[in-house]
Amino acid sequence: MQGVAKALRFHGNRLKHAVLQHMSTDNLSLVNLISHFQTTSPTSSIAFKGLENITVSEILKTKGKDEAGELYTCRTSDRVYDAVQNMMQHNIGALVVVKPEDDNQVAGIITERDYLRKIVVQERSSKDTRVGDIMTDENKLITVTSNTKILKAMELMSDKHIRHMPVIDKSVVGIISIVDVVKAIVDQQHEEVKRLNEFIRGDYY
Repeated sequence: MQGVAKALRFHGNRLKHAVLQHMSTDNLSLVNLISHFQTTSPTSSIAFKGLENITVSEILKTKGKDEAGELYTCRTSDRVYDAVQNMMQHNIGALVVVKPEDDNQVAGIITERDYLRKIVVQERSSKDTRVGDIMTDENKLITVTSNTKILKAMELMSDKHIRHMPVIDKSVVGIISIVDVVKAIVDQQHEEVKRLNEFIRGDYY
């Protein structure tokens, strides 16, 4: 029981630290997000395995219509306007950018922040600007694999101050967001607390 309590304190502190880092470096606060997840009683779509054992692949399986999740992309040659319309249509905050000559070749990523900072703030025309002009280039891209642990993914997002990361194995298989990672972590913590309470009440022999 002491081991379970210690794990809860450790992962809770790590999660709190990561969220606070995002709050201090970004205009979008995650306070409401983390508060919502912690005050509800979610039905986790990821089987309880303990935080240290959950991988990115298990998040992807909960995201889309098929096992790998739904992946939305655009091309470097597309207009920013069309990319933003794509994001709005699917209620997402980022698109993986592929090369025009090969949809399997990742060129970078474009996010809602790219649009705000490089189009809106600079008063540029989204219809006259190509995705390749404002995206984060593949050379600067932070990625994970399907086997990456979610705690490592959270650490990367926190350290690099990013909200979205492509998931690349031999090719791109999906994309995860800070919301996906936080929800998965909090869901697992809810289950750990539930099991600890059951242990204390004597539900376990």
